Amino acid sequence: MKMKRIRVAGVLVAGNMLAGCAQFWPAPPTPVAAEDIAAQTRADAEAVRRDVQPLAQTLTLDEAIARALKYNLDRRSRLMEEALNARQFEAGKYDMLPRIVAQAGYFTRDSDRLAIAADVNGVPTGASPTVSQERTHYTTGLEFTWSLLDFGIARYTTQQTGDRVLAAAERRRKVTHQLVQDVSVAFWRAVSAQRLQADVKANLVLAEEAMGDARKAEAERIRSPLDSLRFQRQLTENMRLLEAIEQELATARFELAGLINAPVVMNTTLVAQQEMPVGDLMSVPVEQLEEVALAHNADLREQMYNRRIAVTEAKKVIARAYPNISLDLGAKYDSDRYLVHHDWAEAGLQVSYNLLNLLALPAQKQAAEAGIALADQRRLAMHVATVTQVHVAREQLIGARKQFQLADQLWVLDDRITKQMASREQAQAGSKLERVAAQTTAIVSLLRRYQALAQWHAAQSRMQATLGLDPLDRSTDDLTLGEVMEAVRLQMSRGLSLPAKQ
Repeated sequence: MKMKRIRVAGVLVAGNMLAGCAQFWPAPPTPVAAEDIAAQTRADAEAVRRDVQPLAQTLTLDEAIARALKYNLDRRSRLMEEALNARQFEAGKYDMLPRIVAQAGYFTRDSDRLAIAADVNGVPTGASPTVSQERTHYTTGLEFTWSLLDFGIARYTTQQTGDRVLAAAERRRKVTHQLVQDVSVAFWRAVSAQRLQADVKANLVLAEEAMGDARKAEAERIRSPLDSLRFQRQLTENMRLLEAIEQELATARFELAGLINAPVVMNTTLVAQQEMPVGDLMSVPVEQLEEVALAHNADLREQMYNRRIAVTEAKKVIARAYPNISLDLGAKYDSDRYLVHHDWAEAGLQVSYNLLNLLALPAQKQAAEAGIALADQRRLAMHVATVTQVHVAREQLIGARKQFQLADQLWVLDDRITKQMASREQAQAGSKLERVAAQTTAIVSLLRRYQALAQWHAAQSRMQATLGLDPLDRSTDDLTLGEVMEAVRLQMSRGLSLPAKQ
């Protein structure tokens, strides 16, 4: 009867456990509901603009760069990646500490634990069975455990995590350099769009009027059909060019808004306080530029940290091959009334070694050495690439400056021609077609001037990124937008200059 009750109880317990497990069994995948998507979208839209200072009536280049450094979401993700690695580094330090385990247990059985006595041959002596353990008892304990092997592995892992923190910082620097470059190009494109918008629209209106006059003259046969068609074709070509310019500039403000995390439709006037980039590195010997780049380039420094991580991994492989020494200290208590001593302290020293590590060690060492060799090869490749980038960026900077000077001269000439054509038309010595063509050429020249200016700023930023010169030498987390703007303004006023030798 007793065993029957036990079986019934076991069946009931098993049934309850299965029922409980069924509740936690994975459900089939379900798509996100439409209302959940809408709610998440509203929450994301609010989060994107959270803690972002509204735009003023005007926006300068230094403020645009400051806003990008402060509010750009891609840069924020890089900062969070760096912060995550830093937290993992701090958390990894605790893996080197010994383990102090507090434990408690409860034990019960349905019958006494009986033992019989037997002689050396296994023949029972006939003595009555003895009870060696209480049916129900509980235990408690506090145990201190320290493993030399675990300590060594944790120490190497912490070193690797620290190097990953530094590598993440270099990736963040690289993103910052690219961000400043993109903001500069987008800002000057938006400035050109703002500057040319009124001229493009006015010239399109003038071209439409000239086209209407040409069609009317063709219908009235005032001039020959061939001259009229040629006149209309040239007007159409100018209008096509103007429409293409308008379309090209239409997205500039949207790109700038995305980079500085501002509303897509910005009702803000862009102010170009300083067109020309400040600072000139062309007089600096190229050997000195190479020296600065090899010391500060973000990509090259990241590869150096990756090499250190690979070297530490090789040390971990060797450490795993050593014997493990563990020390155990503990205080324990058992409520079993058959024990003479209910509480006691114990200590132990244990040496263990996994003999199979001898088989895996050669392959693991070869893999670790291959990782170091790969890191060295990547560093060497990045070394050559950095030196090449210095020369390429320098030539691009020289070329961009020359292109801007030529584009500026060409725009000045076309602007003067446009004014002459306007005077001739007023004096009835020129046609409206000539005026439209001259104004279209001047608009194109001004557009090319701003494009060359944007490329000059981009080449300046590219050289800055190649040399590893940070646009802001401090973190923006603990700075207000005004403080970041002041720091960027000060840095831009100094221009592109080499750091002082230490």
